[in-house]
Amino acid sequence: MKMWIRYAISLLLILAGGVLFYFKAYIPKTTFKTTHPKEGNIEVKVFGIGEMGAKDIYAVGSQMGGKIVTLLSDQGQWVKKGELLATIDPVDLPQLREEANLALKKASQESEALKKELDNIQAQKKLALLTYTRYKKLKEQGYVSQAEYDKAKTDLEGIKAQIAATSARIDSSKSEISRLQKNIEGLDEKLSRYKVYAPVDGYVISKDAEAAQTLTPSQTIFRIVDPKTVWVKAYIDERISGKVKTGNLAEIFLRSHNGKALSGRVVRISAMSDAVTQEREINIAFDALPIPFYINEQAEVSILTHTIENILTVPLSLLRQFNGQIGVWVAKGNKAHFKPLNITARGENEAGIAEGLAKESLLIIPDAHKKPLFEGMKIQH
Repeated sequence: MKMWIRYAISLLLILAGGVLFYFKAYIPKTTFKTTHPKEGNIEVKVFGIGEMGAKDIYAVGSQMGGKIVTLLSDQGQWVKKGELLATIDPVDLPQLREEANLALKKASQESEALKKELDNIQAQKKLALLTYTRYKKLKEQGYVSQAEYDKAKTDLEGIKAQIAATSARIDSSKSEISRLQKNIEGLDEKLSRYKVYAPVDGYVISKDAEAAQTLTPSQTIFRIVDPKTVWVKAYIDERISGKVKTGNLAEIFLRSHNGKALSGRVVRISAMSDAVTQEREINIAFDALPIPFYINEQAEVSILTHTIENILTVPLSLLRQFNGQIGVWVAKGNKAHFKPLNITARGENEAGIAEGLAKESLLIIPDAHKKPLFEGMKIQH
């Protein structure tokens, strides 16, 4: 084969390869999808990470030390206010209570007997008084002797002395009954301290003791959370925490709910920041508490601080950094140009633009599978 024919064939193959590369590789790699900015409302949100907690968590224990006799609840159970949760061995207090009760019963019986005795003596007094009065008149008339008169008077005075003595014994028995009643009340109060009751309607989140265990006074047996006070403790950077106000609506995402958004609102903002992390605690309450819930479960929150209306927006996915500036790539004719932007606010998926972009601008959608964009690059769209 002649040399020029070989050169001609080689040249044709190179041209065919070039054409094939241009249309099958270069053109697809430089062809980008485009979109336009949109005008609408943008919700400005603040994001934070924290955990489930509660304003009111009660450490419930016995005021008195001793051995646990019974435990009537466990973690994961709901309890009612006033419900008996545990009993502690009161040792000899029940016996002392019974002895005091028997003593009170005896004193009451003695008091009743003294009252009946007093009634009998009062009856005797009436008879003695009649006798004395009659003898006094008879003596004045000279019908009875001085001795008979004196005896009637002595009998009356003796009965009066018995009445005074019996009345004193009755008063003493009343004092003894009052003392025994107060003693029983004191024993009942002590016995009540050996029983542990639920302080609120709540949810038992931990059981910190077991039956037959010996407790020290005020040692925690159960930890109970008031469900009305369950919230998320989220931690927000100081630089953006000032935008958050009580009453702001929020979305809560719990790990146990697989990304499902739960509604809530900000109910408290900590007055102090963490000196180390430079974050502030924000407390978000649930509109409807998820059941079951898990204290200390990790949570993420999205707090709506305000809404900007009728603003030009671009998707956050289009924002790029170029020469130290934040902006987007726009198509002018068949070339790409970088457009720096003045971003007013960032929403969850879009950014609000104050200036730097026109509504009719043609935004290039970057694609990692295509050629990297650069200033003045020739593109297809």
